[in-house]
Amino acid sequence: MIHIHSQDPYCMDPYARKRFPTISVSIGELSLGGDNPIRLQSMTTVDTMDTEGSVAQSIRMIDAGCELVRLTAPSKKEAENLENIKKELVRLGYNTPLVADIHFTPNAAEIAAKIVEKVRVNPGNYADKKKFEEIDYTDETYQAELNRIEEKFTPLVLLCKEHGTAMRIGTNHGSLSDRILSRYGDTPEGMVESAMEFIRICEKHSFYNLVISMKASNALVMVQAYRLLAATMLKHGRSYPLHLGVTEAGDGEDGRIKSAVGIGALLEDGLGDTIRVSLTEEPEKEIPVAAKLAAKFEKTKNVKELQADTHILPYNPYHYERRISQNIQNIGGKHVPVVIADLSHVGAIKPSHFFGFGYSYSVPLDKWQIQEQAADYVFIDDHTLSFEKPGALGIITSFKNWSQNYKERKGFHPLIHTTRLNEFEGNSTAFVLFDDASNPEELQLLKENMILVLSTTYENLVAVYRDVFNVLNAKQLSTPVILKTQCQHADNETFQLEVSSELGALMIDGLGDGIWITGEAPTGLINSTAFGILQATRTRISKTEYISCPSCGRTLFDLQETTAKIRKETDHLKGLKIGIMGCIVNGPGEMADADYGYVGTGPGKITLYKEKTVVKKNVPEEEAVQELIELIRSHGDWIEPQ
Repeated sequence: MIHIHSQDPYCMDPYARKRFPTISVSIGELSLGGDNPIRLQSMTTVDTMDTEGSVAQSIRMIDAGCELVRLTAPSKKEAENLENIKKELVRLGYNTPLVADIHFTPNAAEIAAKIVEKVRVNPGNYADKKKFEEIDYTDETYQAELNRIEEKFTPLVLLCKEHGTAMRIGTNHGSLSDRILSRYGDTPEGMVESAMEFIRICEKHSFYNLVISMKASNALVMVQAYRLLAATMLKHGRSYPLHLGVTEAGDGEDGRIKSAVGIGALLEDGLGDTIRVSLTEEPEKEIPVAAKLAAKFEKTKNVKELQADTHILPYNPYHYERRISQNIQNIGGKHVPVVIADLSHVGAIKPSHFFGFGYSYSVPLDKWQIQEQAADYVFIDDHTLSFEKPGALGIITSFKNWSQNYKERKGFHPLIHTTRLNEFEGNSTAFVLFDDASNPEELQLLKENMILVLSTTYENLVAVYRDVFNVLNAKQLSTPVILKTQCQHADNETFQLEVSSELGALMIDGLGDGIWITGEAPTGLINSTAFGILQATRTRISKTEYISCPSCGRTLFDLQETTAKIRKETDHLKGLKIGIMGCIVNGPGEMADADYGYVGTGPGKITLYKEKTVVKKNVPEEEAVQELIELIRSHGDWIEPQ
């Protein structure tokens, strides 16, 4: 294992995005890595033995912009049928490279390597043992296992080399082998070493046509693992292209935000050569999402040049630790990050405007009702309120408005620019705007009752904000910081993807005590996006989390329908993590940190898990959702919906 220290580089420059230098790999006629564009890919959900269905779905994916089509090959028969699928696609004029997805079966991989342009193997279950056993390995017994794995894996390496077939070594957080888990634990370090062991075998035979991935359903673990891998490859002396993805991201808004947080955080630093957005939806729907995410990082016009020392970061990029900040009211310290809503753009403010960010007023009861995802503050700028605000909600106004109308009112706070700090007196909590017109030296004027709000018009927001945190660290200032971003995309999906990648990257770095999103999107969408980012980064849990696989040819039930059914019954269980897996390959391993699991184990049969332990086997599918509810109830985690 190559040891990585907190200041070892994982990218070219965390303050100036530059593409991470990887070798160029050939996948049929497609080149990946190096200076090539970020490639988009997805995976079929049709049974690979269904040639006609697989071809039709592949064509829909390719027509949507998919540049690599992956199909599952769980056994020899599916691997052999890849030839029929490929021939039919070529006959119809489609030459997009095909990838065979392999788990457990080396003989299927060896067949596929002679047919398709790329094979994907998982080091955790290709030739390794996975019985969830804890074994105390000595150096000798560990090496003996490595020798056994090399013997099993080498034939595939030689076949790929002979046939010009590329290979993805795809490590998954939830399916690390017992051997890796026993020595490294369920950690990003273990994920990296699992891949490096297989890389070393490939290099021993001078085979370098490799792509590497470090997937996890937890975006923090995923980002840390890729960073560790990049740092390890830099020290190793050869860097392979990176396939990015948050596995089992889920569906709808949650799946998009979670994917944007994980994939976006890496693209922000120039890491990533191909991406797959894993949504529990039809595979062709993944491609436009991936394309929008990749397009964000092609912008280079409005970029602030920073002179920061690239070898100094105010945080450890390989291990999450939230920046220490002082406690001011409910911001900073050990408080969860706050969410700030924005009503500066509306006309006269009415109680109905508050509904979009979690507050509704009941006229008969004459009181405010607060939702679980209710913003903590709202910015009203120069507006005044003609009604009583909800007691728990803080109000931020312009400095002039506050001075004239709210200076003596509890729960009202001014927003003042750094250039006017000398005009502010008193002990009231104030929000201080630090933007592109600010001078870093003005930060020295911050007082203990002030909260910093970062704002920028530059497109490299993450680097700009990191630079400010560097200054705060150098000046030993523990002022709480709100991360503000503005996105004007009329397209709601693009809006969500862009703000999630920016703010998510900073939250993963442990930077920020709150987020403030503005834009043309509806208030409700902005609010749910803010809470979704905090949920995806595990910094503030406000709803049930679903770890749902994107479906493939191995799936034994309708994942989209089942996920919707389970979500309908359990979406009120705040903080609970439920894994919904289509087959035993993806569960229980892929739902690594789920509290409960719903896994397909045969046609019409479901196995239920409590964490990684099987509780009920072969439950009929029509009874399985209710049985899941009873399982949750029996462990004291069920709450009746209101």
